[in-house]
Amino acid sequence: MKTIKTIFACFGLLSLSALFIFAVQDAPSDDNLEKKIINDYNVYALNVPDDLNFAGEAMPLHDPDVLERMDRELLVNTYWQSNALLIFKRANKYFPVIEPILKKYGIPDDFKYLAVIESGLTNAVSPAGARGVWQIMKATGRENGLEINDNVDERYNLEKATEVACKYLLEAKEKFGNWTLSAASYNAGKAGVSRRLSKQNVTDYYDLLLGEETGRYMFRIVALKEILNNPNKYGFNFRLKDLYKPIPTSKISVDSAVTDFVKFSEKFGINYKILKLHNPWLREPHLNNKSGKEYFIEIPKEGYYTKP
Repeated sequence: MKTIKTIFACFGLLSLSALFIFAVQDAPSDDNLEKKIINDYNVYALNVPDDLNFAGEAMPLHDPDVLERMDRELLVNTYWQSNALLIFKRANKYFPVIEPILKKYGIPDDFKYLAVIESGLTNAVSPAGARGVWQIMKATGRENGLEINDNVDERYNLEKATEVACKYLLEAKEKFGNWTLSAASYNAGKAGVSRRLSKQNVTDYYDLLLGEETGRYMFRIVALKEILNNPNKYGFNFRLKDLYKPIPTSKISVDSAVTDFVKFSEKFGINYKILKLHNPWLREPHLNNKSGKEYFIEIPKEGYYTKP
């Protein structure tokens, strides 16, 4: 038995050695390696367009600091290909929800890119406790009428969260007089932006000396706007069928407690997972609803989660 094991072990070592030798022999020489890299993979410096703007407000790209910071964000977001491609896919699914609400409130369409950099269009949770696509803090949500507790957290309701973001941005626009500072205040807070403007005796976002996060904020928004609007220009290739599709739903009114969402889901021909995917604001497998409040639960149209 030991002899057989020894033979197999030797055979295994010989096989591995052969594979290793083959791999080494197959690898290009030093001279050919450089040519192979040059021919097969290229990283290009990018041209920063000279007409970039946010919500119609031009970026002062004549300022070399502004130009370099914009160049950085274009490079980072272009060459972080997997992240950018996922955003292309998600945008096709979620922008149709966000865009009409922005329009309803008179908020420029460019603010949908703010949601992109806030969360990557996912229901993210920040270390500070901000949640959802729009990264709304608990206090801000409650101040704007969202229900937030262990049972229900409407920061995860994309429609309602977008409305809260719109209300905040309208207040910020009234305070600062332009959309760029309003967007920056979404990250740093209205008081934070006001304090920095006052201390530094300037009136423009691009003249402020800011910390890393807020200092990159507007540049990241504009970079994602530029890339998402010009995929081929930045090397992104995909078919329409590659993008995530919005799934049509019906809204079911509920004004009483629901003791078991598993059974509730089954009544509509879906499972609990699918119910949660469309209603992430339902935080527990039941709904307390002691007050008799009316909620609208989204149920996907028949056939979207079953084989054709």
